[in-house]
Amino acid sequence: MESTLPLPFLISVNVPPGLGGEREGLNREEVSCLGTVFFTVKPQTYEKIFRFLGRHNTEFQPFFDVTQLESRDDVVSLIDAGARKVFVRPEQLPDFAEFGSRVAPVVSGANPAQLASATEHGLLVSDFDTTAAETARFVEEAKAKKIASFFVKPVAGADLEKFIGVAAQVGAIPILPSTDVTSKEQAGKLAVPKILAASWKSDRADGLIPTVVVDEHDTALGLVYSSEESVGEALRTQTGVYQSRKRGLWYKGASSGDTQELVRISLDCDNDALKFVVRQKGRFCHLEQSGCFGDLKGIKKLEQTLVSRKRSAPQGSYTARLFSDEKLLRAKIMEEAEELCDAKTAEEVAFEAADLIYFAMARVVAAGVSLADVEKSLDAKSFKVKRRQGDAKGRWAEKEGIKTETNGAAPPAPAPVKEEPKKDERILMKVLDAGEVTTQELDAALKRPSQKSADAIMKIIVPIIDDVRKNGDKALLSYTHKFERATSLTSPVLKAPFPESMMQLPAETIRAIDVSFENIKKFHAAQKDEKPLQVETMPGVVCSRFSRPIEAVGLYVPGGTAVLPSTALMLGVPAMVAGCQKIVIASPPRSDGSITPEIVYVAHKVGAESIVLAGGAQAVAAMAYGTESVTKVDKILGPGNQFVTAAKMYVSNDTNAGVGIDMPAGPSEVLVVADKDANPAFVASDLLSQAEHGVDSQVILIAIDLTDAQLAAIEDEVHNQAMALPRVDIVRGSIAHSLTVKVKTVEEAMEISNRYAPEHLILQIKDAEKAVEKVMNAGSVFIGEWTPESVGDYSAGVNHSLPTYGFAKQYSGVNLASFVKHITSSNLTAEGLRNVGGAVMQLAKVEELEAHRRAVEIRLEHMNKA
Repeated sequence: MESTLPLPFLISVNVPPGLGGEREGLNREEVSCLGTVFFTVKPQTYEKIFRFLGRHNTEFQPFFDVTQLESRDDVVSLIDAGARKVFVRPEQLPDFAEFGSRVAPVVSGANPAQLASATEHGLLVSDFDTTAAETARFVEEAKAKKIASFFVKPVAGADLEKFIGVAAQVGAIPILPSTDVTSKEQAGKLAVPKILAASWKSDRADGLIPTVVVDEHDTALGLVYSSEESVGEALRTQTGVYQSRKRGLWYKGASSGDTQELVRISLDCDNDALKFVVRQKGRFCHLEQSGCFGDLKGIKKLEQTLVSRKRSAPQGSYTARLFSDEKLLRAKIMEEAEELCDAKTAEEVAFEAADLIYFAMARVVAAGVSLADVEKSLDAKSFKVKRRQGDAKGRWAEKEGIKTETNGAAPPAPAPVKEEPKKDERILMKVLDAGEVTTQELDAALKRPSQKSADAIMKIIVPIIDDVRKNGDKALLSYTHKFERATSLTSPVLKAPFPESMMQLPAETIRAIDVSFENIKKFHAAQKDEKPLQVETMPGVVCSRFSRPIEAVGLYVPGGTAVLPSTALMLGVPAMVAGCQKIVIASPPRSDGSITPEIVYVAHKVGAESIVLAGGAQAVAAMAYGTESVTKVDKILGPGNQFVTAAKMYVSNDTNAGVGIDMPAGPSEVLVVADKDANPAFVASDLLSQAEHGVDSQVILIAIDLTDAQLAAIEDEVHNQAMALPRVDIVRGSIAHSLTVKVKTVEEAMEISNRYAPEHLILQIKDAEKAVEKVMNAGSVFIGEWTPESVGDYSAGVNHSLPTYGFAKQYSGVNLASFVKHITSSNLTAEGLRNVGGAVMQLAKVEELEAHRRAVEIRLEHMNKA
């Protein structure tokens, strides 16, 4: 199999520094010689792996399964530090679209449906079991798909020889546990030399393979031959061991003393030549030259010369002074750098660059650094994805007449480089004084975090929606197996009545749900129209409006590992109060196929007809178009991630679906208005209750006429409370783009709040009720110090499904009206038609709609005849 990887496999290892350091299998040095490694990153091992990568990112080609990391920043940091590829859950791909081939999806098991997750950048199938019933079909479909950058990782205890064979059939790179492979034959283990020998292609009768020997700079030293035995011995001893065509194993330098330390073994792209990277002691060639292809040249030769001169330069000579006089060497580097900048012709540039490189290399050698170290640093920089601003430093910029912040003028404002926060770094919101900035500058500072590319999301959800629309239950079930890993499910729907065994809950949880149910029911029932509206607009012309429930509604309740009965209540209770005939709840199941009993209990209480055991775009599609088991609905309501939101928008714009939605949605947010009477602990707790939702959440504090000490008290509470939270890392991400705005008056605070249009508005000020009359744009308002936003989320009675991202300027939150439609009627007497008919006929004439005009005229003529 042809591959761009240096070896036809990856070695899966434990957390560094136990790299290959297990008691069985490959040791650390042997893994280092192979170089292609795979790690599964967990939150508790992240720091160790990150430090390891920082030190060794050019020595290895590391690949990472990062599905257990919650922080996007942590994943990006691994990519920036040199990860060749990270594997994420398919639904996370849009979050990392900007990193192209460095990110690919990972799925679990040999289910052929998993292959649909492959992207142009590859696919990892973990927990691959060659004995599974579906393996044969998986192999056939994988062969047909010809997936590029395809990786497979076996289940524990797999037969590795058989596993490698299956991987070869589908053109995949196998990931092999370091504990189950060795450098030499060993019972119960698979020898790496045997794996390599099975992979390479030799055109010789004796099976030997040509081997190019190079130094760490990829300078060719010579051409030799290798065998399975010699590769095993080289790997075991970490030295240059080859296969002589006449004398058997050849230990390079055993007689001459010109030995080699083995750095890396690799295969070429079509597997017909090996490459050994070595650190050569002395020379490789038996003649008076460094390698069989001639002597060194260029920068490598310069390094060799400088190292020699450092050891042997006569005391007081120019060369000796370069190595001993730091100021002299510094001056020469500056001199040559300036002469290079002043060079005009191509010849002058080449000449001056050579001089600068000479003195730069003298600095390198004087510091005990090797050219290989410099090259590693260059290679490491090539993997960076976090970019620096790129401005010249102050004194150098000033010398060239470039204006910077430090010498008098502000530079253009580029996108800032995001620094990774330290774990003990103070959690602090940026502070802005509204009186010191323009309205435009303040609005820019209050801008919400940018959302992911709509195009990237649509590329993922549209094929899923189309598949469910065309293939119904079969497609829906396959996506639940794939994304939720609930492979035991045989039906995508749970129909009412729901078994009591699925609603077993602690008594205190049942009481909490029942209290919330009654409060939500009471508040939404009060929103009902008492009677139809009826108005006589002129004698004989009666207009009326009456409401009717939407017949079938689909309620999306996020689930899986989360337990969100509050969302089921906020959607289900108003639907029940409105009188919707069919209530369908969709919620992703847990991996064992079950739904959290809290959601089942709420579904039972609100009279839901069914629970769709699916999440994401597939659940939205099933409710929008209907399947064999899922009832088609007329409106879909409920929060969800970016895939759910995009799917709702997509189906609502498809006239074939004929379905409406509640509102567009974005990350959660809160704006707290606080004055000097506010309790700092209460203010901080309200800010953090939204910051913990996600790193893309935003929290805003508007501080009315607070002293520095009063504001500091709030900041201290934010930090101290945040540090005690289990989701402190998420809070850090949210606070990074959150803001405190200092104002002088309540009026100024409310003006800013109305421009921002928050999802949640909390008024912790004196006479808070009086300030409500100034609220123009907000999803929901929480008045006074005893009203935390949490009560609205759960039990007060108001609804927590609210417009975000500024949509509170145009949309209401979910309420009873979300589940009904208003129908108007007109009822005219003959007198009424006479009174209004002339106006109707004239306007129809103006619009040239003759049939409209005649519908009135015919009736009036009939009256006149009668």
